[in-house]
Amino acid sequence: MKERSNELVEFIIGSAVEVHKELGPGLLENIYEKAMVIELLDRGFKVEQQVAIPVYYKGHKLDQELRLDLLVENLVIVELKAVDKLAPVHNAQLLTYLRLKKLWLGLLINFNEPMVTKGIRRVVL
Repeated sequence: MKERSNELVEFIIGSAVEVHKELGPGLLENIYEKAMVIELLDRGFKVEQQVAIPVYYKGHKLDQELRLDLLVENLVIVELKAVDKLAPVHNAQLLTYLRLKKLWLGLLINFNEPMVTKGIRRVVL
């Protein structure tokens, strides 16, 4: 599973590069999200968008759910941003998603960079 996840990361990064090459920086996050779904599906991957994650507190399910941007092949969480600079809270958010989904690997991708590869962080739980 870890080997498959690591392979997926390379394909996801390639998809992000393609989306960024086509659209460039400066758009809204949801536009990049939709483009990433198209790109990943075109490459033959299973992708879920806006996946709901229930939150529990002391055994009680809270009314509020979290939503992760993309889940690829049920193995890698991809959290997309279109911000000036990635902040520690973005890493914390992805780590929380990984913990709650019981996964170990995620990508944080900021499309608001001149070169998208400079805005990619690999996050491991």
